[in-house]
Parts: sequence; structure tokens; C-alpha cells
Amino acid sequence: MTEQVGSLAFGGKKDTARADSSVEQSERTPCGQTELSSCNRSTAPSTNQLDRDTRKARKSIRESSMNRFKTSKFKNTTPKIAKKDGWINNVRAGSFSCQGNHIKASSKLVAFNTEQAGGGMLGLSSLKPGSDGQWTVTQISCHSDLVTDMDFSPFDESLLATCSGDETVKLWRLCDPELQPPSSPELTLRPGQGRLELVLFHPTSSGLLAVGATKVPLIWDAGRQDTPLAVLEQHGDQLQSLSWKPDGSLLASSCKMVLFLKMLHCLFPQSAKSLQNNKDSRILWAKDDLLLTTGFDMVRQSFREARLWDSRKLSSSVGSASLGTSNGMLIPLFDEDTGLLVLAGKGDTAIDCFEVSASEPFFSQVSHCLTDTSTRGAAAVPKAALDVLSCEVMRVLQLTDGCIVPISYQVPRKNSNQEFHEDLYPDTVGTTPAMSAEEWWEGGNKQVNAPRSQPVFPASPAAFNLTLLPQDPARGCSTSSSPLSTPSSSAAASRSPSSASGLSSSFLPSPSPGPSPSARPIQSMLGQTSKLRHIQGAVMHRTTHITNLRGLNLTTPGESNGFCVNRQRVAVPLAISGGQIAICERSQPGRLPDTALPTIQNSVNVVDLSWDPFDPHRLAVAGDDAKIRVWQVPEGGLKETLTEPEVLLQGHTEKIYSIEFHPLASGILASSSYDLTVRLWNLEAEEQVKLLTGHQDQIFCMAWSPDGKLLATVCKDGKVRIYEPRKSTAPVQEGTGPEGHRGARVVWVCEGKYLLVSGFDSRSERRLSLYSAGSLSSGAIAATNIDTSPSTLIPFYDPDTSVVILTAKGDTRVHIYEIAAEEPYFMECSSFNSPEPHKGLAFLPKSECNVRDVEIAVGLMLTKTAVEPVAFRVPRVKKEFFQDDLYTDTAVCWEPALTAASWLSGSNGQHKKISLKPADMTPLSEAPKEAPVRKYLPSSVYLEEKTDEQKKDELLSAMVSKLGNMDDPLPQDSFEGVDEDEWDD
Repeated sequence: MTEQVGSLAFGGKKDTARADSSVEQSERTPCGQTELSSCNRSTAPSTNQLDRDTRKARKSIRESSMNRFKTSKFKNTTPKIAKKDGWINNVRAGSFSCQGNHIKASSKLVAFNTEQAGGGMLGLSSLKPGSDGQWTVTQISCHSDLVTDMDFSPFDESLLATCSGDETVKLWRLCDPELQPPSSPELTLRPGQGRLELVLFHPTSSGLLAVGATKVPLIWDAGRQDTPLAVLEQHGDQLQSLSWKPDGSLLASSCKMVLFLKMLHCLFPQSAKSLQNNKDSRILWAKDDLLLTTGFDMVRQSFREARLWDSRKLSSSVGSASLGTSNGMLIPLFDEDTGLLVLAGKGDTAIDCFEVSASEPFFSQVSHCLTDTSTRGAAAVPKAALDVLSCEVMRVLQLTDGCIVPISYQVPRKNSNQEFHEDLYPDTVGTTPAMSAEEWWEGGNKQVNAPRSQPVFPASPAAFNLTLLPQDPARGCSTSSSPLSTPSSSAAASRSPSSASGLSSSFLPSPSPGPSPSARPIQSMLGQTSKLRHIQGAVMHRTTHITNLRGLNLTTPGESNGFCVNRQRVAVPLAISGGQIAICERSQPGRLPDTALPTIQNSVNVVDLSWDPFDPHRLAVAGDDAKIRVWQVPEGGLKETLTEPEVLLQGHTEKIYSIEFHPLASGILASSSYDLTVRLWNLEAEEQVKLLTGHQDQIFCMAWSPDGKLLATVCKDGKVRIYEPRKSTAPVQEGTGPEGHRGARVVWVCEGKYLLVSGFDSRSERRLSLYSAGSLSSGAIAATNIDTSPSTLIPFYDPDTSVVILTAKGDTRVHIYEIAAEEPYFMECSSFNSPEPHKGLAFLPKSECNVRDVEIAVGLMLTKTAVEPVAFRVPRVKKEFFQDDLYTDTAVCWEPALTAASWLSGSNGQHKKISLKPADMTPLSEAPKEAPVRKYLPSSVYLEEKTDEQKKDELLSAMVSKLGNMDDPLPQDSFEGVDEDEWDD
């Protein structure tokens, strides 16, 4: 098996003719090179031709000899490992099998793989410490599977692209780690090519990505979310690395198998055998037309080496460097401005630095750096963040198991802290894209403008404040209009190298021509964002927990929620013979005694259970004997075991699936069964009143509409049905439901005008689908995939905020979305992660929320041995005011609006509403307006500051005054001397 390095050229649709011509010429010449055609003629060369060739060869030898003795200004570049107080600690880096480098850096942020959540979370820290001199490290839940690769946008220091084993690419708008991390991506792409391994931003075009699946590279315009721009030729084996040429015209890839020369659309690939081994390899563009590869030698399979290739002639490498034996893959980091190449081996404690040249010697070793800990990953810091006044020409971040170690490469110079050495810093690329993805695809070849590297010495600290981006008070993020659009002139200036890193950067951008007129802002495609997107879930204090629960029944059917709660108590089925149910009083939290507790003995296994919403003492329990038992819990809780139910309902012929109380009428209960029927019961009359038919398979779930007129069901036969029970026993509407057959849930949303169905798609991914209640037959109007897991997501919907909270039995993550009746329909909010897998999550009425803490939902989470309250809060600054934009008048859902008899006779009603505002709180809408506060001190403050000379004179004067007056006599002057005559003795 052999590895391969390929160079794929892209010129867009307009370059098709040129690519065709290249293919025709390459078929007539070795290696597909038109330049070699003259070397393959059968005619003998003339004498003059031989003389010219001889002179040319001698000139080449002389130039090569001169280059061999040419002195490089980077030959003495010295690596300096930061002191331990300059390391980023509290890092839990994992060791994962993927093709990425595990860490990436922008001029402001650092993102890296962590071992938490199976690798689905990323660690995030700032490049510079906070005001206290410490680094804040936080985690972002990015994917449901391992994050395989990541890349920061070259045009936006806060935009990060990630790809994962869950087959998605996500774009994240990151903030300072000290602020609330983002809970949802700005954009999600689903290539549909299986596990994704690589993601890479284009160096000159905005919104353009190269994505590497297992064997297929893709080119994706993020503005076109539906399909990629191009799906390239499938590789013969695992795709291992991708690299854009700095001018954006070519894409290089490496894999383990040889690619065949083949025309695909307008793409013209070349291929070559690079490093003869089936181990991992990496590819990277170097200067001009040169390519760098790292890998292993074929004969000595643990012997690592780096090779240099001419992309115009890939038949053989032009130079190589050996790096000894090891099993760790070499990560190459190359700086085009200086030609420095840093090679860090995974698992190694040594990092090598070479200078790469286009002529002999191709590799010149600069340094060999030994670190304290082994390397898990490595990343180069952008030029904008370097300390140019210290002659820092490159900085590498070494990711280890517990920390990130900065290694600074500096060129020793005299007066390095006082002068800017222009010869070390040629013009480097800027941060404003040269063109849009559409322009590049149409054949554009514009280049990013290079800002001029010059020293910056601002007159005062206020000079830096003029270039800061405006901040979003909710998140502290930059308020750019789009994560992928071309920056505006002001934003581009603020993200220029000089403003990105302050004085240490010392780059001044040259005037920018402004954004490309064809660059489309992506915010219009992303739509509106939720004002609740920063919602935070938190487990309440331990004193509110009910602990020491023993013998819980953790095998209730998937159609059941597993347990149920109301404002006063919790009912939990136990795994004890006789179908026993524990009743816990919420007013008596704490540790339950080890002795046996009084329970409800249901006599048969519990299938589902539900509290009467209008009577906190009445509990309905469905058993596997096809009967429903209604129990009455006495005031104050159980004092003795209950063995006789208050009501016994019989009618179903097979085991019951689930039961559901009517939301408005007291005493009306619906039940679904294996006999494929839904029956309505009048608890007051203790009889069946309706029988609904039409289901062809197992009934997964049923839900009453908010007005109580309709009943919706979702079935294993792939159908969603709506019934009007008082008028017909057959469904009045029917539509296509989820494709998967593993389970589903349904809930009414948006004032009862839509149905939200939680289920699975054909690939067993968990999926949310939104249906119009008025036209089920038209199918889902919107859908979104959540993740991959075997458990069905159970939804809870808050009609006051249009927020749906979803989780499943055995999950640790709680997903939160705001549902809208128009695009984008699903607005993802921050998710909540529990410390351990929970067995269920049930919610309390809105009246249980503490509005002073801005709680919009309170639930009880069932674990293996405890019931823990969880509060979902919205971060707000002015919490002393009643947040009336969040708390609309809420329905009094704990009081019935109708009796069972009146509802059955055709009457309709609705709950009355109340305000949750406490009497001593002022609504936020009536809060007094605050006068704007100056963020920065006026310039007069800085102008009145004393100069260094004035401070020096004052310091000397103070020291002299402390020493005393120098004219005063010394103590020895007052001593008496010896008389002259005494010397004679």
C-alpha cells in the first residue's frame, strides 16, 4: 500500500477549456507535464542546443553552490518556552483517532479537543490572560460525536468551523471565554458523506470551505447551505489532510492510495507517490509552487521524514529531511513569510524547526526544542498576535494532556525592544477577503491585500479604544452582521493585526478597498435569533433534593415519562412486586429513611401514570392488565400503604400504552392501548364515553390541543392523526409522520396552530418536525436533526415563551429550542448538561417559577437515587425589575374551566390568566432610562499625566529628603581624639 499526494487545481466553470487542454497535453507527455515535451523528441539535438544546455547547467550549479553558503537571517532563531505561569492550565486534552491537529488559534482565541462528552466538546480559552493574569478555560458542546477537526476563519478571529463524526459541519460565533459560551452554531451543513475528518477555510474567499469526508473532498459555499459547490474525485483510501495554496487556486490532499488522473467537472487532479508507507501523512503548501509532506519511510516504517515537492512535477520529490524514529505523526506548521517549518510529533517531547528554501539546501535545521511534556497537538498563532518588538517571528502552541504551552521563536537582535526590524517582517496577508465564494467559483483570482508591517507607538491607551468592535451586552460578542460576510471597513480595521493584539502586534493595515459588492451577508439566510438563546439550566441546591430513593423502576415503556410530578408531590414507580409506587412530598425534601416507606400497591406492573392537573391528590395509573386505577392520596402524603383504588376503569382488551388528562375539563382522561384504540373516560361517572379508531399500528403518543377540542396522535404506521372526539370517532386529518419506527412524541405549539413531532429519520437520527394543524396532509413544513441516540426525545412546551425543552431517558443533555410560526421555525438555545444520565424530567406549572431569578421553567429530574429540581433561567442585567417581556399573563392551568359533563355536551372554555409580577417589583418596560456612561476617560486626563522625567525627578527628591540634609555634621565629627603626648607611650 502506498501513500499519495495530490494537487487539485480549481479555476471555476470558466477554466473548463484550459483544464481540457491540460488533460490533452498531459496524455502526450510523462507525468502530465507539458514542459517535458521537448525532452522526448526522437531527433538528435543540434550543437548550439547542446552548448546552451551546458551553459544553463553550469549556471544552475554555480547558483546552487552560492545558495549553499548564503547566510540566512533566521538561522539563529531561538525557541523560548514560556514559564509555567504563562501556560494555559486546566486543560483536559484527550487522545482521539482523527486527522486534525487537535488545536487551532486565532489572534484572540484558542480552541482545542477535550476528553469530555466523548470528544464532542471543545475547550476554549483566550490567547492572552485576563486582567487577573489568569486564563479562563471553558467548554462548548459542539457535536454529538467526536470533533475531528476545526479551523478559524482567516477573516474573522471569532468564527470557528468544526466537523465531526456526526456527519455535520458547524460554524460557531465565539466570545471571550469569561462570558457565556455560545449554545448553538450560526450555521450547520450536512454533506451526507458519512463521517467528516477535515475542514479548512479558503485563504482568499469569504464563506468558502474545503471539507474532507472519509474518502471524498468537498468544496462548500456556506451561503448555499443545501448542496456543495463541488464533490471531488473519490480517493482510494482514507483522506488524511487538505491544504489550500496561499493564493487559493489549488487544493492539495493526501491519502494512502494512488489517485488516477481523471477529469471531474472543471477540476484537474495530479497524483504522485509521496511517502511509501501506509501510515498517516500530512500535506502543506510551502513557498510558491512547493509542497511539503510529512510521513514515514517505507523500508524503516518508524523512520519519519519530511519531503519537498514541486507541484508542477510530482513524479519525484526535490528534497527531504529525516527526523529519526518514532510512531507519532508529524504535524507540520509553516510560515510563508519567513520560510520557517515547525515539526511537532504526536506523543513526542521534541519540536524541530527548519528553514525551507526553494533551492539547495532545501531543509536547514534551525533548532531542536525539548519540552517538559509530550505533544497531543500543535497550532501556529497568526502573525497579528506576535510580539514584533521582541523579534518574535513565529509562535507555536503545544497541546499537552493538562495544559497549553506557548513556544516563542525569536531572532536575537540588538535593541530588539526599542526598534522595529523591518527585514524580519515582510508584508503579510490582511484580514479582509479578496472576493466572495461566487466570484472565486466563476474564475476570480483576486488576492488578499497585505497590510504594511510598521511599528506602532500610540500616544495614550485611549488610542487602542478607537478600534474596538461594538459589543453585544448579552454575550460580549462582536456584533458583525454575519459570520461569513465580507467585513465592513470599520470591522475590518478593528480586526486588523494592529487592533487584534494591541501594542505587541505592531501592524498597521494599508487602506482597504472595502468589501466586495457581491459578498452576500449571511444573516438574512440565518434569520432571527432567539432572545432566550442564552438560557441556563442549573440544578438547585442540595437542600431541595429528595435523596436515598431505592429500588426505582427504570424499565417503564418508552411511551411513558417514567414518573410524574405536581406542585405538591412526586410519584415514582418502584421495581418491587405488586407494582408499588412511592409518593414523595415536595414540602419535605432531604434524605428518605432506609426503612420501608408507605406506598401505593397497584397490584400489577405500572405502565404509565399521571396526576390530575386539577386535583393534586388524585393519581391515575395504567397497568399492564389493561385497567386504569385512580388513587386518592390523603392530605399531607401517605401515612400508610394504599391497596384499594378510588376508581377502576375497564374497557381495553390489551395492555395500555399511555394516559393523558384533558387540559380544561375536570375528570376527562384519554388512554391508548395495544388494541389500537384510544378511549375517553369520565372519572366522575366512572365510565367510557368515547372510542376512537383508525390506527394501524402501535400508538406512540397522544396530546390534547390547548383549547381541548382536538386530540393528536402519532403512530408506528408513520402517520400523524388529529381527532375531534366529540364529533367523530375517526380522524379528521391525517398526514405522514416520522420515517423511523423507534418511537415518537407529539405536542401542540404556537397557540395550537402547529404540531411538533419528535421522532427519528430513516438513518435513526433524532429529528424534530413541525406540522401545520390545518393541513397535516401537506407534510412537515420544517424539520431539523438533533443528534444520534436510541432514546426518544420527550418534549415539554411552554406556551408563554414558545420554548420547547427536550430530553430522553438515559441522556445527560437537555436540548432547548424556541419555536416560531415562520422561518427559521427552530431557534436553538443553550443546552443543559446534567452531571450524570437522568431517568426522566418532568415540569411544574409556571407559578412555581421564581421570577426574581428570571426562571422561565422549573422541572424535577429523576436520577438513580434522587429527585433534583432544575431551574431554567434567562441571564438578565436588571434582575431587580420584573421582566415583563418574558412573563406574559399565564394560564391558571391548575383550575378547571369546564366540568366533564359540560365538555361532553359540546361546551368550550378557556383558562383565566394571571400576572406573575410580585407587588413590590417594577416592570422592566417602566424602568427609568439610564444616562449613557462614558466608557473611556477624556483625553485631558492622559495629557495631564506626568512625563517620565518628571516622575524621575520627584523620586530622586523623595529619596534625598529621606536620607536627610547632606550639610549636617557626621556623628564621628563629634568624637574626641587622642592628645599628642599620648602617642609617645
